[in-house]
Parts: sequence; C-alpha cells; structure tokens
Amino acid sequence: MSSRDSSTTQRRTLRPMHDYGGGVPAPACLVVLQGPRLGQRIDIGGEPLVIGRAPECDFQIPERSISRQHARIWQEPSGYRIKDLDSTNRTLLNDQPIIEAELKDGDHVSIGTCVLKFMERPSVEARYHEEIYQLATIDPLTGLYNRRHFMELLERELARTSAHERALSLLIVDLDHFKAVNDRHGHVAGDVVLKDVAQVLQAESCNDCIVARIGGEEFAVALAEREVVAANAFAEALCGRIAALELGPEAGVRRVTVSIGVAAWGAAMASVSDLLRAADAQLYRAKAAGRNRVGAPL
Repeated sequence: MSSRDSSTTQRRTLRPMHDYGGGVPAPACLVVLQGPRLGQRIDIGGEPLVIGRAPECDFQIPERSISRQHARIWQEPSGYRIKDLDSTNRTLLNDQPIIEAELKDGDHVSIGTCVLKFMERPSVEARYHEEIYQLATIDPLTGLYNRRHFMELLERELARTSAHERALSLLIVDLDHFKAVNDRHGHVAGDVVLKDVAQVLQAESCNDCIVARIGGEEFAVALAEREVVAANAFAEALCGRIAALELGPEAGVRRVTVSIGVAAWGAAMASVSDLLRAADAQLYRAKAAGRNRVGAPL
C-alpha cells in the first residue's frame, strides 16, 4: 500500500473530469464498464492504485464480494502491472484469474460485479465514457454534482470519517426569496442567479470539498476534516461573499442572499440522513432568524 493519504487521492479522482489540455498527456486510466459508478474514469498516476472494499482504498467498490484490499495496479518502466492481493474471490483479467500480470491497452479487469477497462492512451472511447459519467453525475445548469451523486459521495466520505475518526461537516445553502426572482423576472433570470451562486460556491471551496446542487435553489457543501467551528467560519464567509456578489442585468436583480445550515458528524448520528437532518434544522433556524445568515450548533 502506498504511504500517501489514499482517502485524499480518492476524493480528488471523484471530482468532475480533468481537462488535460496545454500539451499535458493524459495518464493511463480505468473506465467502469459495469457496476457502480458506470462510466467513471479513474486516472492511474505514478503511485500504485489499490482497489477494494475498504474506505481507505484509492478506488472503493462497496460490495461484500470484494475484499477490503482486492487488487493493486502500478507502473513500471516497461508498462503497467496488476496484482491480486490474496482476495477471496480473485481478480480476473480478460475473464481469467490472475495472481500478477501485465496490463495491455483494452484489457478488462473484473473485480466482483465491477468490470473495468484499462486504457493506456487517450482515446475517443475514454472521452465517450467520461461524457456518460458526466451526464449521470453532474447538474447540467450549474456544473456541480447532482443530488444523487452527492449522496453517494457523502456516504463514502462518511465511511472514511468513521474508519479514521476524522471530522466531517455539512453545509446546506438555500437562496433567500428565490421564488420571487422567478415569479418577477422569469426562469431564465433565475437560472442566471443559480449559475452565479454556484460559481461562488465552487470558487470558495477547497479541493477536498464536495459541492452539489441538491434541489431547485438548494446547494450542499461537504467539508472533510473540518470541525464545526471551522465549518461555521467558512459558512459565515460564504454568506458574506454571496451577499456582496453583484449580479449582471440578465439576472433581473442586483444582489441575492443565502441562508446556511451547518452540522457536524457526531457520535449520536447513525447515518447520512441524520447529518442532513441536523443541517436542515440549522438552516430553518437561519431562515426563522431573518435569512442572510448562518445557523450552526452553539
């Protein structure tokens, strides 16, 4: 297992697809052909990539038929190799069980019910699968993750949080009086407001944050390894940044505000639903107190 922080690596690979422009060659990758996260591309860099059920794996497949650390892929001067890590149900390469083998462009790797295609060079097919993955996971208006994919990512982040006893905080961000914007200026203007607010959320969030649009005018930000005090400070800054945002004439209004609910994962919680309910309760507090503010545990 690599000595680097694997959980951070996995969060990075789960962000929207990279653009390898500017003459930078795209790395070898795996593309999910069958199983959870269909169409996702997993880039293989200079460090070994471990696949398995455990939250600390670089690519986690949460299925009982898969061992906690099932297989490893790494690069050597002569090319890429794959090794089965003494898994219970074996690793298959092109439908044949292997202990260790060389990977060639186009090979299929089967781990449990998940089938991954190895691609050593950039290809039209890889881009096609990326587009399929984007359609399944990205909100088309804002470019942020959609609600379904956000819930999947939050579940995985919670698994890492529990396994490593790390902090995890959640922000629910809701636009104030957004219905009035739509009613008075139309849905086109409302879409402009949503896109501008989404850009602020993405720009202000750090690389390991998970940012999503989870409802009509509702967004969410998951903050890995942030205690509630730090999450509250981030939310206050975000609230002020959006209130100061000057919108263009196509938005119909010059300024908008948001209310934000903050919650942190705690020992009394049993599921992602508990964390969402806690953040929603703080959001309602912020709304009831007059909007354009943050609700957070005292």
